[in-house]
Amino acid sequence: MIIGVPKEIKNNENRVALTPSGVKELKRHGHQVFVQATAGEGSGFADDEYKSVGAELLPTIEDVYGKAEMIVKVKEPIEAEYKLIKEDQLVFTYFHFASHEPLTKAMIESKAVCLAYETVEKADRSLPLLVPMSEVAGRMSIQQGAKYLEKPLKGRGILLGGVPGVRPAKVMILGGGIVGTEAAKMAAGMGADVTILDLSLPRLRYLDDVMPANVKTLMSSEYNIREMIKDHDLIIGAVLIPGAKAPKLITRDMLKDMRPGTVLVDVAVDQGGCFETTKPTTHQEPTYIIDDVVHYSVANMPGAVPYTSTLALTNATLPYAIQLANKGWKTACKENNELRLGLNVIKGDVVYKAVSDAFDLPFTPLDQYI
Repeated sequence: MIIGVPKEIKNNENRVALTPSGVKELKRHGHQVFVQATAGEGSGFADDEYKSVGAELLPTIEDVYGKAEMIVKVKEPIEAEYKLIKEDQLVFTYFHFASHEPLTKAMIESKAVCLAYETVEKADRSLPLLVPMSEVAGRMSIQQGAKYLEKPLKGRGILLGGVPGVRPAKVMILGGGIVGTEAAKMAAGMGADVTILDLSLPRLRYLDDVMPANVKTLMSSEYNIREMIKDHDLIIGAVLIPGAKAPKLITRDMLKDMRPGTVLVDVAVDQGGCFETTKPTTHQEPTYIIDDVVHYSVANMPGAVPYTSTLALTNATLPYAIQLANKGWKTACKENNELRLGLNVIKGDVVYKAVSDAFDLPFTPLDQYI
């Protein structure tokens, strides 16, 4: 198969979809790999490293899309890429369709095959291609939250871990999944007073067992959230419903009950965000303020640490990319239900129910294709 790796062009996105090591593996299986020049530089991989393992470098993004049968990316295609995607081309990347109607409609019109990292799902309901970036984003949420609590950045002016004789900051984490767990580890390690809220009592029991003493658990409810926001300094949105829009757990009217300089970090922004006031931001302009509350909602948080993120992501995606390249998407998805669940849009048809529900689009059962 002919595989293309374009350079990511989303704002401040420095990751790359294949490392030189990944290219070497695909070449070992007999595939042809085209990489756009300088695609790996942001992650610390020079063009010469790709050449040395057999990749063919192409000067422009148009060249890569034009030659490839399968495009392997990191982030969803942005508007400038829509017209480059060809009919029947397989695009393997994060899409987050349910939060972005223009992208969904553009991919329907392209008649490409869109296989989304974020909905590839194992039998135990875990999301193997979302986990590594959730781990990075969860840890980064505390790193960024601690920074924006500083007074020069319009935060409350509180040190996350406090000091002897002074109370630490209070951190509230909405969601006890991968993002919430990693956020709690980081916040606890920095000495904060942490509370995780979740709807699953078994998950809360598990977290209560494994977390240090400065992490508490609480059943999530509107009442509990409204009470907690009154005295918490940093609030992390870490709620995920696979392939669907995130629920709005903090509404606009709740902001008036928060103290000035409270920081909200919405890690669920790719799925529409779990705060009503969330809007996507960039690493260039990461925050905005509403009612004296600082909002941080960068849509590609792991892009700020591209070396770590690229290695973590490609460790997870490469085995699936090899299956798709070796067998073609139809056979690979027929034989591997994890990949099958990653299919969102096929040749103009929406085949993932949460996406069709999000925009009231016709739903086509996958059985018509596989």
